[in-house]
Amino acid sequence: MATTTAPAPTTQRPGTNGANGTLDGKCPGGPIESHWDHYKAEIKLINPANKRKYQVIVVGSGLAGGSAAATLSELGYQVKCFCYQDSPRRAHSIAAQGGINAAKNYQNDGDSVYRLFYDTIKGGDFRAREANVWRLAEVSRNIIDQCVAQGVPFAREYGGLLANRSFGGAQVSRTFYARGQTGQQLLLGAYQALSAQIRAGGVKMFPHTEMLDLIVVDGHAKGIVVRDLWTGEISTHMANTVVLATGGYGNVFYLSTNARGCNVTATYRAHKRGAFFANPCYTQIHPTCIPVSGDYQSKLTLMSESLRNDGRVWAPKKQGDKRPPQQIPEDERDYYLERKYPSYGNLAPRDISSRAAKEACDDGRGIGESGLGVYLDFGDAIKRLGEPVIRERYGNLFDMYEKITGENAYQQPMRIFPAVHYTMGGLWVDYNLMSNLPGLHVIGEANFSDHGANRLGASALMQGLADGYFILPYTIGVYLSSEAGKKLPPADHPTIGTVRKEVEDRIKRLTSIKGKRTPSSFHREIGLMMWDKCGMARNRDGLQAALKRFPELREEFYQNLNVTGEGGGANAALEIAGRVEDYLEFGELMCFDALHREESCGGHFREEYQTEDGEAARDDENFAYVAAWEYKGTGQNPYLHKEMLEFKKAHLAVRNYK
Repeated sequence: MATTTAPAPTTQRPGTNGANGTLDGKCPGGPIESHWDHYKAEIKLINPANKRKYQVIVVGSGLAGGSAAATLSELGYQVKCFCYQDSPRRAHSIAAQGGINAAKNYQNDGDSVYRLFYDTIKGGDFRAREANVWRLAEVSRNIIDQCVAQGVPFAREYGGLLANRSFGGAQVSRTFYARGQTGQQLLLGAYQALSAQIRAGGVKMFPHTEMLDLIVVDGHAKGIVVRDLWTGEISTHMANTVVLATGGYGNVFYLSTNARGCNVTATYRAHKRGAFFANPCYTQIHPTCIPVSGDYQSKLTLMSESLRNDGRVWAPKKQGDKRPPQQIPEDERDYYLERKYPSYGNLAPRDISSRAAKEACDDGRGIGESGLGVYLDFGDAIKRLGEPVIRERYGNLFDMYEKITGENAYQQPMRIFPAVHYTMGGLWVDYNLMSNLPGLHVIGEANFSDHGANRLGASALMQGLADGYFILPYTIGVYLSSEAGKKLPPADHPTIGTVRKEVEDRIKRLTSIKGKRTPSSFHREIGLMMWDKCGMARNRDGLQAALKRFPELREEFYQNLNVTGEGGGANAALEIAGRVEDYLEFGELMCFDALHREESCGGHFREEYQTEDGEAARDDENFAYVAAWEYKGTGQNPYLHKEMLEFKKAHLAVRNYK
């Protein structure tokens, strides 16, 4: 960006999208409780015979993409589904451990659609769109029934009923789980549905294929340019509409809990074609990850938040106390979450729990050689319940921890520290899950819509499956019905050839530099800077320093990058280089957004804006809006569009977990 000062809070150019110069979320009117039912009753429908005439591209095959592709095919649409993995079963959704939320109230402990809605709005620090969150809470109940019918082996109580446990930010037990493998089991359920449609001919699967650009014809998204990661072949695919289900951008930080292949390329290149990127500074730091072990570590491992149901988080009371945990007496331990947030204790939300861990370590009370860690202790739970019960609930997680650290968590506390996990920002979408770019739908973590400034645990799986199974299959028809009778652009349309050539030229440029630095070395430098300047805490000086460094780093990238091999054939270095090229621009956008938002809310913690006791201080008068950024060119300031947030059902309040 051209400047390192906070941009003035400009509004959208009048008339571009909605009245009064604001973005229009196209939310239904009337009582929020009836929004979704009325919407479904009044939308335009496409009859089954006509659905066969429409082609849909789905990019991504995780929980959101896989469920969407399967369901759209079942409805009759012709679907092409793309993923860069060798199989949809390897989508990053498989890594989710702890569970999936649903307002079933099976425990009869006071849960309801309203309570899940309110917990989600409050957990996101009142920075999410009410209508979408209510719909998510309402649809959540159907997800469990769908997954049980698919054979997902949820944990059950002795009598056979589905079991539940608690997660952060809630005082009820609404999380359904399959030990510590919930994401894997849910993904296998979606994969079964997807495989059935592949066999039936309704879905054509393109594995090991990466989207490199979006084709926009006459202002509508009509196709994509992809690269076959085995052969290097560049090809174009056209459809009546494009669905992005490509996950989040946490790997901009280099070290995160995301799979190494997770990236921002699909959504960022759609952004460069005109899609607005909303709230990119909203990133989630997960409090229970295994601490960093070395300078050249390439990935961090998550320990499920479900562990906080029975584990107690603590740090030594004395600074510099390096005694083994068994030698630290009870009265010399600070169970800081229980002390600071007695109502929620160890199940305080992720952003709050992460900052509390950082405070303990900043105070010199961190554990381990680096001092960047705290304990997650199961001693009391094992005494109370017995080791067999803990093994039944979390055995695979304890096994994973031991394989990585060599430590037995049944005998000594786990060591944990916060790490980047999830991204709440994403491409802006309206109530139909369509971006401002007509024909481009965005679902799951790739959009911004449901989690505000902080996602509650066990809600990612909920949103992905809600979008794919129960929301997009309705809303996609709103756009497609408006396209009735229109033909796809012909193969020789000049825009298609132009976008394809731009992709090919970009690859040639990256492979021809022949400098001395690997793509991963640039990625590591970006990540360290982002963690330091735009991580768990941000401030004006740090963000301005990052904004000054990004143009310098881009210049060095284009002069000193070394991509071994050529553009043809399999080339992992080229894949990484393309993704890092996007991080060099997207990281700058994140810092720009964080500098602009002069408040603290959820995962966005500006050190200049906090209460006397160190909590996030929102500025509802000036920042109760979605910041949706329009791309204006590399090195140029993006243009700010606002969607003002209204809170009629969950009135604005100070976020208090004490």
